[in-house]
Amino acid sequence: MPNYDPYSEYSFLLEKTQRRIKQYAQKKFTEFDFGVTVDQWMVLKQLYIRSDLSQSELAEAIYKGMPTLTRIVDLLCTKGLTERIADPQDRRKCQVHLTDAGRAKVEEMKPKVSQIRKAAWQGLQPKDLEHFQHTLNKIYQNLEV
Repeated sequence: MPNYDPYSEYSFLLEKTQRRIKQYAQKKFTEFDFGVTVDQWMVLKQLYIRSDLSQSELAEAIYKGMPTLTRIVDLLCTKGLTERIADPQDRRKCQVHLTDAGRAKVEEMKPKVSQIRKAAWQGLQPKDLEHFQHTLNKIYQNLEV
């Protein structure tokens, strides 16, 4: 086979699998009638775990660009799940804050999101997962800039 590059197949498989996981999760989010997308969930979860964050901190935490993150936060604000609070030291900046409704939404969703996530790992043994985590961490470290 001329110029066969197995690494391109691994990269494609990794991306394809990540997309399948997200598609499956979004399908389940719709079935469970959560009223938020997977990307919106990622923002809610980060705010639940880490409290108020700037939009740039949020974008970094969920690996989204600022324009995408801004749209997500706008939608979450419209739904009453988050709000922007002006930074008292610098009015050009704001923190994204999880509202009481947002906190309740996360607590409501957590058990079912955990159930959704477990579907991908069925049939894998703890040793498989440990090896997989080690491999992904190594790939990630190889590409740190």
